[in-house]
Amino acid sequence: MAGMDQVIRARLDSEVALVSQVAEYIITAGGKRLRPALVLLMSAALGYRGERHRSLAAVVEFIHTATLLHDDVVDESNLRRGRATANALFGNAASVLVGDFLYSRAFQMMVEAGDMRIMRTLADATNVIAEGEVLQLLNINDPDVTEARYLQVIRYKTAKLFEASARIAAILAGVDETCEEQCAEYGRRIGTAFQLIDDMLDYSGDTAEIGKNVGDDLREGKPTLPLIYLLERGNAEQRELVRNAITQSSGSGDLERLQTEILQSGALDYVRQEAKRESDAACAAIIGLPDSVYKQSLIELSAFAIDRGF
Repeated sequence: MAGMDQVIRARLDSEVALVSQVAEYIITAGGKRLRPALVLLMSAALGYRGERHRSLAAVVEFIHTATLLHDDVVDESNLRRGRATANALFGNAASVLVGDFLYSRAFQMMVEAGDMRIMRTLADATNVIAEGEVLQLLNINDPDVTEARYLQVIRYKTAKLFEASARIAAILAGVDETCEEQCAEYGRRIGTAFQLIDDMLDYSGDTAEIGKNVGDDLREGKPTLPLIYLLERGNAEQRELVRNAITQSSGSGDLERLQTEILQSGALDYVRQEAKRESDAACAAIIGLPDSVYKQSLIELSAFAIDRGF
């Protein structure tokens, strides 16, 4: 990770001072760095002992950071990772344009990697992520979003980059197609589990702990799984409360009542159960990898994805 950080700092350099300033701010804001860690751990677990994985991990982090910059503008967010968002500090225009810079820098670094399959994997993932953002936009203020539609957004918007991170590690290590697909499944499953818990914490977490404002999804009119559970399994009064909250992008007035209803309905238990199912499937996907500290770390990573907030 320290080696990857060196790559990140070296490649953030720009003659345009604002580009470097905004990029440095968001990159150094902390965060879990799960996606680049996945590149590094999976590469080592598969026996890779070179140094190219550091650069590719930095590429993944640049792509992820670019999506965060754009996300915060679209969502009008003002808090991420416990700090003011870049758009809150520097403005929407700067955030969008620096996000574009990070995307283009990532593609420059992909070309330098000199592997067409790695380039295709990351390029396809970037495109799918963009589709996921649009799908999520279409779901906003729509109380008829089903669990299937919700999961499609997760797999496009979040899980795809986890999947790509694991896949490029497998390509780098030169494993066979079966092993590569197992690694990709691990990434896809752990990414899904991570987002499920993230959406659950929006109703049960603490702002200081999760690094963003609790209830942001509700204020933005996003129908996530805790709300969908109430819509599909709640009583008439609960369903009406949720429909009004989603269609009106309700603020804190409905949040406290919704939190109570969600907790009492068993929605949070259901979400965590689904996240654990994904986490268990992730572990099963890599069960055949040779035993090592890296494999053990991947297993622990899948547990961390669902244990946050408990």
